[in-house]
Amino acid sequence: MKLLILDAGHCLSLALAREASRRSDTELVIESGMSLDSDRLKTIAPDAVIIPPLAHPLNMAPAAVMAHADAVEACLEICLAQGVALVWCVSDQLYEDGFEVAIDEHLVPAPRDESLRRLVLVGDRIRAEYHRHLIVRLGPLFALEGSHAWLNEIIDSLVMGQEVRATEDVIFCPTSADAVARALVGMLLQQQCGADSWGAYHLAGTEPVSAFTFTSMVRTQLATHLEGRGEEVALGDVKALNHHHDQKLRRVLNCRRVLDVFGVHQKAWRLEVGRMLDAWCLVRDNASEEGKSESTS
Repeated sequence: MKLLILDAGHCLSLALAREASRRSDTELVIESGMSLDSDRLKTIAPDAVIIPPLAHPLNMAPAAVMAHADAVEACLEICLAQGVALVWCVSDQLYEDGFEVAIDEHLVPAPRDESLRRLVLVGDRIRAEYHRHLIVRLGPLFALEGSHAWLNEIIDSLVMGQEVRATEDVIFCPTSADAVARALVGMLLQQQCGADSWGAYHLAGTEPVSAFTFTSMVRTQLATHLEGRGEEVALGDVKALNHHHDQKLRRVLNCRRVLDVFGVHQKAWRLEVGRMLDAWCLVRDNASEEGKSESTS
């Protein structure tokens, strides 16, 4: 199976590159930007084109969100013309006002924000015009590297002793970019084998939390990792922010359909964070050893 993913620096693109490198059944081609040329697509001849999400469209400039929507529409037209499957990952923030209960796939977002409505219209067009699509709605992505990675920014700020501010009254399901990469490859392999299960799916981590709780847990696990290595680091504090004073806003995705159709389980974000912190410590150790070698040479 050959996949083409756009936006080379995105944390999901990097996660897919790692996943493909570990497999013999998946080849990955990565384009640097969001534009897709018809001749380029014909030359590569992938089985699917994957578009990573805007992780926090509510916090972005409207022009940037509109530009992303335009790029997705352009990809739709090219993929449709050449019969190449289209996979578009989108943020749970499209459900701008949230819901009291877990959000099912059939519930199309209806945001108030104009730029978010533009993204919804793109999704409507994909569903109406092209059967061979996957719209994968994700919780907030986290990873150690790449754009929209979130976790790396938290770690860097804490290690530098800086205060990290995080929202306490919005509840969501943090989602590992690595877990999403594994799930997407598995879903597309099944599609290639004749599953023909196209449409919208929700994919997120287990245990709904606020950004404040997530960040606080990252700080706790980071402190444990550093203490276990004999390091004494004065980590920065985590400060809670509140924007919805009357009640908490919940954006919790129901991921039952992706389990029933593809057998994809949600990944526990605490375990994924612990695994990533192990990897972060290993990189930190290697950098320390290299520094010692250079100083003695």
